Amino acid sequence: MNYETARKILIDQVLSPEDNPDSLLMRMKQGKPPVPGQITSMLLALKVVFESLKEASTLDRDLAFALFELSIKTQQLFAAGRKAGVDWPPLLKEDLLRISLAAESIFSGTWQAPPSGGLGGL
Repeated sequence: MNYETARKILIDQVLSPEDNPDSLLMRMKQGKPPVPGQITSMLLALKVVFESLKEASTLDRDLAFALFELSIKTQQLFAAGRKAGVDWPPLLKEDLLRISLAAESIFSGTWQAPPSGGLGGL
């Protein structure tokens, strides 16, 4: 996967239902789990973007917005869904943490490992 493909994958995950009805944010807003393979593709895309931008001093606005939404909004939607009784997949919370850490890594330029190493990195 190259940078442009990875960037598109991440941005597509925060699009409106008209643009991408299976975006992660739209599915979570509807109380639906991610599409099979969606989280894996996103984690790979995040790693590719990190490697491509770790020396960069700026990020483009669309990518920065997608990273923010994927790291913050998904956590909020997860909590709201749980409060409303949504039965999320068992590892979704950990996957969302991995997404947040990867987004933080892109912003900081230093790869962030999950706490306690229990998730084996990304």
